[in-house]
Amino acid sequence: MSPAPNRSPKRPILGRLGLLALLLAGLSTPHAVAQTPGPTLSDKVLAMERGLEAEFETYFGEDLADVDQAPAEIGQTLARLQQETGTTPAVLWVMPKDDHLHLVLITPDGATVVRDLYDVPLSRLSETVRTYQRQIKLPGNRTYRASARRLHEWIIEPLEDEFLEAAGVDLLLLCLGDGARGLPMAALFDGEQYLVEKYSLAQIPAFNLIKTDYRELQQGQILAMGSAEFENQMPLPAVPIELNNILWELQFARDESAAWGGQSLLNQTFTLRNFNTMLADQTFDIVHLATHAAFNPGTPESSYLQLWDTQLQMNELGSLNWNQPPELLVLSACRTAVGHTGAELGFAGLALQSGAKSAVASFWNVNDIGTMALMSEFYHQLPELPTKSEALRAAQLGMLKGEIAVEDSELQLSSRTLPLPETVDTAADLSHPYYWAGFTVIGSPW
Repeated sequence: MSPAPNRSPKRPILGRLGLLALLLAGLSTPHAVAQTPGPTLSDKVLAMERGLEAEFETYFGEDLADVDQAPAEIGQTLARLQQETGTTPAVLWVMPKDDHLHLVLITPDGATVVRDLYDVPLSRLSETVRTYQRQIKLPGNRTYRASARRLHEWIIEPLEDEFLEAAGVDLLLLCLGDGARGLPMAALFDGEQYLVEKYSLAQIPAFNLIKTDYRELQQGQILAMGSAEFENQMPLPAVPIELNNILWELQFARDESAAWGGQSLLNQTFTLRNFNTMLADQTFDIVHLATHAAFNPGTPESSYLQLWDTQLQMNELGSLNWNQPPELLVLSACRTAVGHTGAELGFAGLALQSGAKSAVASFWNVNDIGTMALMSEFYHQLPELPTKSEALRAAQLGMLKGEIAVEDSELQLSSRTLPLPETVDTAADLSHPYYWAGFTVIGSPW
């Protein structure tokens, strides 16, 4: 039997209801081809991360780590760190857009949540951010609370009850886009509590750009350096006390078996040559710099760290003679020109540029007594807690709650009381966010 001839299948006869069903399904004629599916949520998160990577690569003029962790892999990394640290971390991207605020949250269970707030366009957000930044740096009043409350309502509340609290999140990694990078997030206010009372916090350039290995900082080596005197800038008279306190907390306040090794450079010895020599000769887990530093608008070359004999450009940090980049880099007297994209990119990318796993720095130049109080308590807590962000949070909470305070020309810390020199502001109310909210962990909180 010869094979049956090829015949086109009969075309079904479509009534008006059948044609309408096809049109509603997105097909204009019976012969239309189904549309190719659009990008998935995972694709969109990867694209967002790659956009952030490109932004920092353009600013720093160098290649950075590849973006390869999709949301599922990010969730797995968070779950691993949850097991290793006993904390419950989540990543929150806060991405201002011209016509809305874009929020993305990933928790350790792998859930990816998106919220788009079209009642918060960039113009409205920017106005509130500027008000908040200006008012929080006025330690004599509490006018900042109205804008802090509004920002909390926009950034945290859409996700808090259903996702953050439900998952038991206690550590927030905040990836802040252009228009939000200069936000001191610790002092966002829900009407009763500051954000730092509910979470430990870290600002990240992008999740794929931070180091996610973990080890406890229980013992190691610290290099503590700084200047109290400057030729063309305001003196920092509390710096010698700050450096002494840091070394005391890590070396002498601990059992001999847990004591850190430490070295110090102060004033005339704090030169670029000495700095490089120390870094080349030894590996330091922590490098602490108590000196003027500035993140300025423009290119990375515009920002600097003040040594005794020169200004070291921020983009030169990575080219120092590091035997090995430190686990933690601390700038205790820096200021950032918030509201300027270049300055905020430099601040958010500090750990990237230096090669350090984590950094601690501040948005504004907190006065001597506030910096000394926070840093002394931070280093007291650092070997006791599993993450750097928790140690900073403990110091911030101590100041907020009045446990770290100035009383009768003495600084009351959680572990001891220190006499203060007459040159520092002994009338400071350290509970005000001006003294503690500007400091943040940058890069890995672990």
